[in-house]
Amino acid sequence: MSKQEIEQVALNTLNRVQASRKRPLKGNCVAEAVADYLDLGIVWQTIAPDDEGYIAAMIFPFQKEIIINDQIPGLEGGFGQSTIAHEIGHWLLHIKHNALAVFKERMSSEIIMTIEPFLCRSVTAQKGIEWQAQYFASCLLMPKFKLEKARIGRNLTNWQHLYAIADELGVTISNLTNRLKGLGWINIPKGSRQIYPGNVL
Repeated sequence: MSKQEIEQVALNTLNRVQASRKRPLKGNCVAEAVADYLDLGIVWQTIAPDDEGYIAAMIFPFQKEIIINDQIPGLEGGFGQSTIAHEIGHWLLHIKHNALAVFKERMSSEIIMTIEPFLCRSVTAQKGIEWQAQYFASCLLMPKFKLEKARIGRNLTNWQHLYAIADELGVTISNLTNRLKGLGWINIPKGSRQIYPGNVL
């Protein structure tokens, strides 16, 4: 999927969730609200590491559950929001829901089948479906229209202003700066803390 397609899926999802609510979505609970709308449970429990290392979260498609590893520090707040949104990205972009229905039907006929969970080892951008799920999470938590509103009266090259926006949207500062860099709104040279205006603004 292209970035534009993923962004559109995220925006359509936000619009559907907002249309089902009386109150506007707030930054620090967007991921949970979307999970609730999609009837996805969120469970915090210990996930043991495997041969490849720590697992931040996983989604069990058949059970419609997102499991968040309660042993990883910082998975509450913005980091947790991003992790939940990442798993929602897998649910919407990568899980074949028609196939799930077939599995359910076959299981009711006493045919033994197993469905492996999607594992999220890191919420950093990676290749393939992990990159897509993380890009979806960024678009879901930081849609352009919210960023446009949040930047009014603020200087995007000022760290204090960026931290205020991140807090307002319920995301980490790393999530925010990556999103803004991806949109071309700011530029931060590698290894530097200096923020420059991007090539889009």
